[in-house]
Amino acid sequence: MLDFFKCFTAAVMTLISIWRFPAVRYGDAHRRALWGGYAGFSVALCLYTPAAMDAVGQIPVVDLSALLRHFASTAAIMAALTYVATSYGKTSEAFVPRHVEVSRWIARASYRAGAVGVVLLAVLFFTVVKRDRPSEDFLIDHAGQWGVAVYMTVFYFFPLVTTAVCGYQWTRVARRAESTSMRIGLGLMGFSMWMGLVHTVARITILWGAVIFPLSESTVQLLVDATAIWMNLLFIIVAVGASIPTTRAAAARWKTFRTLYRIYPLWFDLVEAFPGTSLYPPGRRIRELLQVRVPIDVRLDRWTQDISDACEKLRYYVPCDLMFAAEDLASVHSDPGPTAEAYWVKAGLLAANDESARPSSATLLRDKPFVDTDSEAAWYVRVSAVYSQIDTDQAQRVLDKSQKLEPSSRN
Repeated sequence: MLDFFKCFTAAVMTLISIWRFPAVRYGDAHRRALWGGYAGFSVALCLYTPAAMDAVGQIPVVDLSALLRHFASTAAIMAALTYVATSYGKTSEAFVPRHVEVSRWIARASYRAGAVGVVLLAVLFFTVVKRDRPSEDFLIDHAGQWGVAVYMTVFYFFPLVTTAVCGYQWTRVARRAESTSMRIGLGLMGFSMWMGLVHTVARITILWGAVIFPLSESTVQLLVDATAIWMNLLFIIVAVGASIPTTRAAAARWKTFRTLYRIYPLWFDLVEAFPGTSLYPPGRRIRELLQVRVPIDVRLDRWTQDISDACEKLRYYVPCDLMFAAEDLASVHSDPGPTAEAYWVKAGLLAANDESARPSSATLLRDKPFVDTDSEAAWYVRVSAVYSQIDTDQAQRVLDKSQKLEPSSRN
């Protein structure tokens, strides 16, 4: 059961690290630091799993997996301290609260202390820790050894400071957060840090207790397993707390993704008909939707602008009365405005693709009172829904009708 819990916790933290990976490229400094904390703890938790321990065990260094996860945890802790120090207030502010100033000082000092700590851990690991044979559980198999107690005390110094600082800051900020989701999320993260402080103190107590008052192996295993469950539980609470404030952002990203998916047919045909309208040649839908070189909200803004620009160019290739013909056909439709524009675009592209087509004076295209990108995108979703259902014969009939209304409308 404990092994399953370890694997589950490692999987959850890994998923969060992947989910927040865009922060490395598009986020600011404190968001990148937060991702660094998740990634570091994800690596450390993965190294606790039996599969990872077996893989690392192939390297001829006894108990190397323990040293690597302590290195990963130390890096994650420094990232977490940086996140806390850079999240609240600006350095240029005239008045900086004492608790923020202390957090910033600790974060700055953590880099030097972390470098010293990593070197010290490596020295202690290869000198005072007895590693005669590979251990199944580093703490249980080395319980009662003063070398391991010293080694782990050096390691636990970093989470001891971090959990105290993060717990205080997140608990304090949670009480004054503006939204309910932020209060709940920060509250859970603050609570998990206090759990981490208890876990760290308990682990140090167990280690030195086994040195001073020799404990039976079954007692040590019970205490270590209990604290391990406690640790995995606190990481689950961290994951839940970190996810709650981002649910609104995740919902917004999903809505934007769906909008891009729906307007793709309209966007693709227009930018393909007028090369140079888009910043890059259009690709297949799956490739366009999954590419990450541009943030998804920026892509939506570009696509709506591309569609508008292409429609502006299309106006010079269509019959003068094409919009009137499209509106006549769309008058019986439940959504006549977008339907008329969909027919206008489909038929207009037929006219523009005619080898004899030549640019002429611009024709009519109804003005639409867009106030922002979202409203414009919502309009194009409605247009694209109809556009995708119009076949070539229907578009040709609209085009023929417009030419009959005014045969001489094109030069």
